[in-house]
Amino acid sequence: MDWILLRGLTREQAHWGDFPQRLQLVFPEHRFHPVDLPGTGVHCRDDSPDTIVGIRETVRRQVAHIPKPFSILALSMGGMVALDWAQHAPEGEIQNLVLINTSSGFSPFWQRMRPGVWPKLIRLLARRELFDRERDLLRLTSNRVPPLELIKQWYRIQRQRPVSIRNAGRQITAAARFKPTPKRPMPEALLLASRGDRLVHWKCSAALEQRWQWTLKLHPDAGHDLVIDDPDWIIRQLLVWLSR
Repeated sequence: MDWILLRGLTREQAHWGDFPQRLQLVFPEHRFHPVDLPGTGVHCRDDSPDTIVGIRETVRRQVAHIPKPFSILALSMGGMVALDWAQHAPEGEIQNLVLINTSSGFSPFWQRMRPGVWPKLIRLLARRELFDRERDLLRLTSNRVPPLELIKQWYRIQRQRPVSIRNAGRQITAAARFKPTPKRPMPEALLLASRGDRLVHWKCSAALEQRWQWTLKLHPDAGHDLVIDDPDWIIRQLLVWLSR
């Protein structure tokens, strides 16, 4: 089985760290493909569309070579892209859908982005001092004390493949406007959310669970970046869910 991995706002495939390798060890018969959203990573010089639909169409062209059906595991804004994709994909294109700490227009705006976070996030993304910016972004998205080496790693990523302020703004616009269609895209999907998420309320995932009767699992204390805070917990949930 092939999996597409999608990261969130202004993040790229290198921000997964060793998570794809961890997945590969646990699921040796599967193949994992981290894919950059437009405006990030290997596409950092490209313009990002300012709609989730536009981002989804761009990503779909990038993965045309991956055999179908494939599965998608996506975090935050990547989850919005994955959800929109699942709603518009030809029948049988997507086999499994796993959404981590995502949100949609089905939830009120104060749950989609906690009060006070928008201006803080915009100020952070606009900072010129990259090391301080990446450190403070980690402190905002993770509930663990980020080790110095991880801060340095995120700093190096931004130095090598910078995300422009313009593309950050276009991604924020796309995320803020996103509202899925009412149609349930798949009979089942796995929703993972963190009770300790200080950016996006876990009730945004609960809204999708209630609407479409999907499976929701809640982490008791991790932050928004669940991949950093407890990757092994994600893998355990995947093992149980895929064996259903």
